Order: sequence, then structure tokens, then C-alpha cells
Amino acid sequence: MRWNLYCAAALALASVPARAGEAGSAPALAARPFALGQVHLLESPFLRAMGRNAEYLLVLEPDRLLHNARLYAGLQPKGECYGGWEAAGIAGHTLGHYLTALSQQYAATGDPRFRERIDYIVRELDECQRAYGDGYVGALPPKELATLRGLRAGTVEPEGPHTFKGGSWVPWYTEHKVLCGLKDAWVLGGNDEARAVALRLADWVGDVTRGLSQDQLQAMLSVEHGGMMDVLAELYALTGDHRYLETSRRFYHRAVLDPLLAGRDQLPGLHANTQIPKVIGEARTYEVTGDRDARAIAETFWGLVVHHHSYVIGGNSENEHFFQEEATGKHLGSDTAETCNTYNMLKLTEHLMAWNPSCEYADYYERALYNDILASQEPRLGMFTYFMSLKPGLFRSYSTPFNSFWCCVGTGMENHTKYGAAIYSRGRDELFVNLFIPSVLQWADKGLALSQTTDYPASSRVLLAFDTEPSGPLTLRIRCPGWARAPVRFTLNGRVLDTAGKPGTYAALREAWRKGDRLEVTLPMSVRREALAGDPRRVAFLYGPVVLAGDLGPAPQGGSVPYEANQGDNLDAATVPVPVLSPGSAPLEACILRDSAGPLSFHTSGVGRPADFTLKPFAELSYERYSVYWEVVPRDPQATREPGTPINF
Repeated sequence: MRWNLYCAAALALASVPARAGEAGSAPALAARPFALGQVHLLESPFLRAMGRNAEYLLVLEPDRLLHNARLYAGLQPKGECYGGWEAAGIAGHTLGHYLTALSQQYAATGDPRFRERIDYIVRELDECQRAYGDGYVGALPPKELATLRGLRAGTVEPEGPHTFKGGSWVPWYTEHKVLCGLKDAWVLGGNDEARAVALRLADWVGDVTRGLSQDQLQAMLSVEHGGMMDVLAELYALTGDHRYLETSRRFYHRAVLDPLLAGRDQLPGLHANTQIPKVIGEARTYEVTGDRDARAIAETFWGLVVHHHSYVIGGNSENEHFFQEEATGKHLGSDTAETCNTYNMLKLTEHLMAWNPSCEYADYYERALYNDILASQEPRLGMFTYFMSLKPGLFRSYSTPFNSFWCCVGTGMENHTKYGAAIYSRGRDELFVNLFIPSVLQWADKGLALSQTTDYPASSRVLLAFDTEPSGPLTLRIRCPGWARAPVRFTLNGRVLDTAGKPGTYAALREAWRKGDRLEVTLPMSVRREALAGDPRRVAFLYGPVVLAGDLGPAPQGGSVPYEANQGDNLDAATVPVPVLSPGSAPLEACILRDSAGPLSFHTSGVGRPADFTLKPFAELSYERYSVYWEVVPRDPQATREPGTPINF
């Protein structure tokens, strides 16, 4: 039942009518996603990350996350309030993320412990909503709630990109998390009560914004407002009620989205993660209405961010802001790559992959998943990064279990529940294999059970085994990564196929598939380098999908390391000297040698100054100092940096 609900939501995107006044109709998706419950992870770093995250979700106490929801509704709290951001003006955002994470975990695994928590939280929120009496529910402190209620009277008083008058902190951003959590509890958690609570809240949103003029709406939208457009468009898709689409369109922020529609890059200087959810909202709008402008905005934004505003790990921004591409060398600081940004970029990419199953989209998804999202989880307690520091010689810091609750803790809870979301997708008679993650796919409509096993990326071999025979014709479309230096090879039951596996395409394999068939995929992998945008003297190295980072020794332990209550506690921490690269006649990538055929580990050979060093997958350097980007200097002794001297970026 859980995955049927999930599929119904996805199918609704391609079946609801276009909104009034728009030409065309909602588009059919070229590659629809599978429900989370149809893809089960097998042993891998992703399954282990999911397990650690599940343990943390069960350690958290719903009554403590519900503290403010009950308190501000005039009800007696049942648990002490958590610390960090949950004790501040953004209180309640974690509750919404938590409800989504529980719902995704339940949809993926069917574990009743998560359903019990979903049901309990929804009951509590229903009680709070009834206590408020006007449809509102959440955990907004009085100042933030008064700001939203004041909209009904036309009071719109922004003070900056994150606050309204009096310091009211991003109330729509916070409320979006609650509304989205309720929607997910309904769709993924199968809780009908959540449907009623969510729709009453959505009606309230429509009520308080209905009387605002366009100028007032645009003033309101100058303050960060999360994914309000997205979740309201989805409620329209689920219900067919045009009121929710009408409310959704009130969150169209002209100052950001109109330039994107015109194809202009005006992102530098903007707060990065404020913008990405707006574009996800446009992506959802295209899916439910067929609005081609909305699609153009989403595709333009994705191309700008991925190709002009991202680091090699797939993340973006420094100090949470976009900057000019040619100045990237000046933006390798301690506060790079806010994890929330990558979470949202992957959500956006999932939409684009469904419209156009392009290798370009899947390659980015893989890069960001392996090198940013997987790296963002701390292996011992399952804690989360806020910034993924790219400052050479620094280290990663993680949240505390009960006294941080940053935005990236909330999105982090969600990240590790949905690793199965993009591994496979489907057309009418096509199965797309997008990612090479050990898993089992159950495609009930085709009677297909398919197993994928691999040690990728430590190994170049992926095995796809047909555990059942498909009930009808089926074309396998297997991603041939754009980074591959040679064609991908396919072997079926020991027979080499002559199918072309051109890098940067999906290879099409159409066979009379039978139970027991074993398709082996061999992905040619090698070390390659990528120069830093705007500064070709600085380079990073990759092996297949993984970024290789230099292991510069253990990070200090104790105090705020590795766990920091505040996301800025270690931004000014001291770094260590970082080697430089001094190449000879051979290409630099030829001087990065793999240590063995086992776990991925590499070393430089004759090019490190003052000495060669070890490189490992970036995601594995959880407690070490590291560097991702390296300065390349000539061998001329007059131009070589003195050994041991730190590099100033």
C-alpha cells in the first residue's frame, strides 16, 4: 500500500489538467521514478549510512520535537525542548524534516517503528491545529506566527533576506517543512489523518495570502520562504483542487525567476539555498500544468549552478552565497558547500532526470551523492555536516545529537532515507539503470525482480541478475558515465555483446530476458583531473565517480571537534601546511597511482613537494585533515614554493 500511494503521487504529476489560462497539458514523464519500497539496498556504504540514520531517528524523542508546537498552541508540552535552532525563532523546522524522514524510512523499509512515530506526531499536530482553531499548525514562536497572520491584513514588512520586522525569522521557510512533513506522512506514511491536517494548513496559507497585491507578495517573497511553491503544487497534483495551485503561484518570486526565464545568470551574491527551492517549485509547476516557462527556468538554473557555480564534489556556495565563477579560487574557505544546497540540487535533478533521462543529469547526481551527501554523515553517531569545508588543510565538523538542529540536520535526516530514489527509473517498456549501487528492484507491473551487486567504485564490474523473467518486452538502458575514457562493455551469460557503450549516453540492450540471466557491466575507470573554475593552477583528482582528497593526518579531537553545537565553531580553526604539485613531462594524472586492487587508496609519485602524499575518496576522510584542490607549480627551483610553507588561498 505504501508504494502504491507513492506511485499515485508520481502518476498524478502526469495526469492533472493544466491550470486555467495555460496552453497545453501536463507532460508525460519520460522516466518515472520507482517508489522507495520497490528498491531495497544491499550491503554497501549507502546501506550502512541508512542504518546509522535510522538509529538516530529512533533516538530522537517526538515529544521533545513537539514541545513548541504544543506550547504555542496553549497545550502542556510533554517533553523538554531540544537545543540549538529548535530553541530559536526557526523552531519547528526539524519537526517537519523529521516527519518526512520517518515517512521516507517507512516507505523504504516497512519498519512499523517508523509508522508508529508518524501516527503519534500526526495525532499531536491534529490536536494542536484544533487548539489554534483557524487551520494553522506548526511550532512558530509568537513573533513569527504574528508575521504570517498579519499578512491577512496586508501587513508585509521585510527587513532583510531572512527576517521580517522585529527579527521574525523565515516563518514561511519553517512552515514549509511542517506542511511538507504532513504531506509525506499522508503520501508515504499512509496516514489519512495527515491528509486532513495538511489540507487545513494549506487552506490557511491560501487564506492569509489571498488579499495581497502583487507588490505585497513580491515584498513578502524577498524573505526566504523555502519550498512553499513546490509543496502547494504537489497538493494540487494530489487533490486536483485548483485553489492549491493558485496559492502556489503566489510564491513565484519575480526578482529571481524572471532573469532565469530570460536566460540570465544573476545568481552571484544571492543566498544559494534560498533560491534552489524556488526553482524546484517551478519544476513541479511544469509537471502539473505543462507550463514550458517553468521547465525553462528549472533547466536554465540547473545548468548555471552545475556548470558555473559548483565545486568538484557537487556542492556549491561559500558562506551560503553564490559568487562569480572566475573568482572560485578566492572561495575555497572553511564555509563552502552548505549541505542543504546539495540536498535541494539533487531534488531538482530528480525532476530533470524524469523529463529527460540524460547522462549529464545522472552523472551530476552520482557525483554529488558519492562526494557530498555520503560524505556529510559522520560514521560513529550518524551526525551531519553543515558546511563541507574545502579549505586546504582543514577538516569536517558535525552536529551534536541534541543541541544543534541546523537546517542541514533536518535535510540530513532525509538524505540518508532515500538512497534508493534514483538508482532506477522506468518508461513504458524501458528500465533505466542510473546508478551503480547494490540493490534489488521489484517492478510488480512487469513481474520483474532484478538484483544489482558490485563493489563499485573500488571495482569496475557491476552484475545485474534477473531473479524473475519479465512479463513482457523490456529494454535495459544502462548509463555509460560521461567520465569514462573508453566504451562501457557488456557481457550476457558469458557472451560479449556488441552493444555500443559510448560514454555520456545510455546504452540500449533489448534481449529476450529470462530468469537467471546475468548481465555484467564493465566501466572503464581511471584517474583524471579537473581544474578549478577560473584558476587552472589549482586542480582536483577523481577516480571514476569519486573525488580523491589528500590525507593530511588526523584532525584534533576534543572540544568542538568533531561535534560542534554551532555550525561556525571551527570556521577559524588552524590549518596545516599543504603540499604542492610539481609535474615533470608526464601528465599529472599519470603520477597518481593506485596502491592495490582492494579499497581505494592512491599516492602521488614524484610530483608532491615537499613530499609525496596519500589520496583517498573524499567521503572516507571523516576525521582527517584534507585537501581537495592542489596548487600546481613549475619545477623551476626559482618558482617552487619553499617546502612546508602553507598555501594562502
